[in-house]
Amino acid sequence: MRLRQLSFFTIALCIWLMPTGDGALAHHVMGGRLPATFVEGALSGVGHPIIGLDHLAAVLAVGLLAAAFRLGPALVAGYVLAQIAGAAVHVQGTTVPGAEILVAASVLVLGAATIGRLAIAPSVVLGVFVLAGFLHGYVLAESIVGAEPSPLTAYFVGLFVIQTAVALGAMIVARRLAVGGDHNPVRLAGAVIVGIGLAVLAQQLVPNA
Repeated sequence: MRLRQLSFFTIALCIWLMPTGDGALAHHVMGGRLPATFVEGALSGVGHPIIGLDHLAAVLAVGLLAAAFRLGPALVAGYVLAQIAGAAVHVQGTTVPGAEILVAASVLVLGAATIGRLAIAPSVVLGVFVLAGFLHGYVLAESIVGAEPSPLTAYFVGLFVIQTAVALGAMIVARRLAVGGDHNPVRLAGAVIVGIGLAVLAQQLVPNA
């Protein structure tokens, strides 16, 4: 029953929007235009990390990995705050070369760590989360560069809320599974996340494939 529970949680949230082309990786909730109102900004903030499969896979992995630590919520907070920082840096006009490829690589690393469930120091995990969060936030912000202050503020609020909710939700599910001694569903989720990372990386390296 637990295997079925996490399989649904991961696959239903990840594979339902597998990339189908260039548009699938653009993550535009507003159909490619900038959000113009507070509500549109909030919807964009909530929607971008969900319709972007690589970003969704990453935040799920963060929650699953954080579940192994007593300070799991603090690790999740580190990821989300770093993501907000990355988005803010992009909005200010800073350029990070190869960000999309680095994002795909971060999904691979997070997925592999989820499969291995290695004994890693919380400080190392936090460092990985901060770096990954910064990169994902930077890439997500591409769709809001140039937005007015009101929708931009709403975007950051929506981004913070949805990322925190998804990561903590994954963490709670993983902890409940761990109580029963069943780690196989978490490893299955890690395998799915690795597959997503490989697919996104291949699409970045061979865009017309």
